[in-house]
Amino acid sequence: MGFDWPWPINVVVTIPPAPLVRQTSARTRRKPPSRRAKHMLGLLRRRAPSSPAASLQLFQCCYHGSSERLLPCRDQEVSYGLNWAIAARGVVVKDKVFYNLEPSELQKSGTTYAERLSGTPLHVKGNVIGGFPDISGAQFAKLLKQVTFHLSSISSLYVQDGAIGSSAECDAKVRVISDNPSAIMSLSGILQKIPDRAISHDTCPLTIYVSSSISTNVRNALGSGTRYANGVAVADIERSSLILCGKAFADSAMLKDALSALAAPVLSARGGLPVPGWLLSSCASIVLLFAPVEVIKSCSEIQDVLVSTDSGVVISSKQSSVLFPTKSRAPQLFTKPATVVVVSSDSTDALPSVSKLTPGQAAYHFLAGYEDGKFVPAYNRAPSPFDQLALANSLFLHLKKDKTPTYLINAKSSGKQIDGKDLMKLIELAQSNDMPDSSKPEDTRVAELKGKYRGFISGKFGKYLPEEFSF
Repeated sequence: MGFDWPWPINVVVTIPPAPLVRQTSARTRRKPPSRRAKHMLGLLRRRAPSSPAASLQLFQCCYHGSSERLLPCRDQEVSYGLNWAIAARGVVVKDKVFYNLEPSELQKSGTTYAERLSGTPLHVKGNVIGGFPDISGAQFAKLLKQVTFHLSSISSLYVQDGAIGSSAECDAKVRVISDNPSAIMSLSGILQKIPDRAISHDTCPLTIYVSSSISTNVRNALGSGTRYANGVAVADIERSSLILCGKAFADSAMLKDALSALAAPVLSARGGLPVPGWLLSSCASIVLLFAPVEVIKSCSEIQDVLVSTDSGVVISSKQSSVLFPTKSRAPQLFTKPATVVVVSSDSTDALPSVSKLTPGQAAYHFLAGYEDGKFVPAYNRAPSPFDQLALANSLFLHLKKDKTPTYLINAKSSGKQIDGKDLMKLIELAQSNDMPDSSKPEDTRVAELKGKYRGFISGKFGKYLPEEFSF
């Protein structure tokens, strides 16, 4: 089930490459350009960032009108298709391009494993939830122009294709254009592998531009107040684009947050329901788990049975998959979750240890994201282009349509957080549907907690809350 995406998505049409494409890597060379070719290439570099269609036309004229041809290198035949597709994204291949290199080939190119970073600034253009600093369209366009001009001026480009999500029918294809093989190595560990040329048939692929050597120029585009000691990342939801400057490619947590936000509208348009949760394999069935990140990190027993330790799940009509698989790089598809578990933390014991929820109650607790006095709507601290109430309503409709059993678990008992073993026992108890009767007269603690929920939900979402949503 998908959402109605409220904003237009810019679709970049790429011309399918000719049949002659190297399966793992390719280098393209050309003869010294003629005067006419130099003129047209210069014009292309100046206009590429602002007009992809014009870029493609100029690129075709440059290579066909000047009678120049790409020469195969090391007996490997190459195609114009890749170069055209890159030109459509504003980048001209100056000398050679390395395409879909394997890790062993990347190492031969001088790749080094970059030190992992954290806390890299992420700026997001578009109406996103999460409190991330916004940038204007003019700022993004200025930075994009700087980056594409830089990538068009270097002798070696590295291009890598991948995907977010494991389902071929419901994933988001990604193309990385980089000046640094180390960035390709880092991003290859995050993205799902896809067949060669798969991205050329995709209607709206995401694009990641990596410019590791121009971080000092970011101030000119984003302003003097920007922190960019190690790098900066800038995402544009409408353009389906992410720019990584400096060493930003080494911050995997930030990258996954940014890519989740960029992929969400694409996955939704293709019939998926992207949610900030985890898939858990328990009792020979799949459980969709919503929980505070701190609870997941503190329970090794839970992490052992998670399909991926990274948050992010997409549910389609018949299947489910994770956005970023961490335990296996092979594509993994699962059946739709047989059970949904919402984990909240309440040290007052107003919430029972485990209780069954109706779809409306499940959506209400999911929307609140209660964490012992704090509310994290939809359990998501990352940027998201989706309205939280719309996401909760989509989850409600999904649960109601499929009649999926849903349960609420309190991660605290007598004021202390329960350990991973006890949490697993509660999940297994919920799956068995053999729970003790938790109904009891409402006391002051329950009434007080209901009041906190009501005050937060009503104050934030007001009259738009569906009638079925209840404590």
